[in-house]
Amino acid sequence: MIDHVKLRVADLARSRAFFAAALAPLGYRQLIARDEREAGFGRDFPHLWIAEAETATVARVAQVALRAPDRAGVAAFHRAALAAGGRDDGGPGRRSPCHPGSVSAGVLDPDGHTITAVWHGGR
Repeated sequence: MIDHVKLRVADLARSRAFFAAALAPLGYRQLIARDEREAGFGRDFPHLWIAEAETATVARVAQVALRAPDRAGVAAFHRAALAAGGRDDGGPGRRSPCHPGSVSAGVLDPDGHTITAVWHGGR
């Protein structure tokens, strides 16, 4: 089980606004801020952190997948993330043959990180 993931971002204020809007449909909100250089998002624990990059180079993460409460949550995440400035990386739909019934949707955040919402059919 992963405790948390941290993404390095070029502009913390821009990314904080993006994640606040995009993750709200999943029940995530900003829970903590540290020194105005980091922010932690989650439902009851900060599982996703964003931190201002110390250099001009922002490390890329292949994918961060967050659980949605249901199929509608996946679609709501996708709409909210696009409205907040994310770029489409696959609208709501089935993608994995190893998880029949799963639905996911992905976006690229302002720094190009892939952020995905997934629902595993109530498992």
